[in-house]
Amino acid sequence: MSAPVLRGNTDLVVQGWLAGVPGLSEAMVASTLPSDVTGWAVSGFVQVTTVGGTPDAYVPMREPVVSVDCWAVAPNSSKPPWGKANNLAEHIAAACQDHRGCNRVVILPEGYPPVRVHQAYLLTEPRRIPEDDGAYARYQMDLALHWTEQ
Repeated sequence: MSAPVLRGNTDLVVQGWLAGVPGLSEAMVASTLPSDVTGWAVSGFVQVTTVGGTPDAYVPMREPVVSVDCWAVAPNSSKPPWGKANNLAEHIAAACQDHRGCNRVVILPEGYPPVRVHQAYLLTEPRRIPEDDGAYARYQMDLALHWTEQ
């Protein structure tokens, strides 16, 4: 019996692309915000959720829209670290404007084929989202990707 063929998906692609953004790392990006803040309190965290998009009907191009939440926390303070959350968002915005850097191959986890992100761009400006818990700061924006399997 042969092994199943694994295919790239938007969650893996956007996490891999964001992990390659200068100022971010693989440990700082996922689809779920870790409940234990000690692992990301120093660096901040980027949470991604696919919210829409339209696959191309004629070519194998995926064109998802992803909600990106940039989180920062101050565990021993009641003042949210807004500057740290905003800085994460600005790293992503800068990567989208670097057209040479945003068009690149993304290596997915073992067993998945590599993909090429042809284009990444913001659909909305990073916006500050107030939280009920005073220790958290969050900026949110929408990101569009155009990608294909290699």
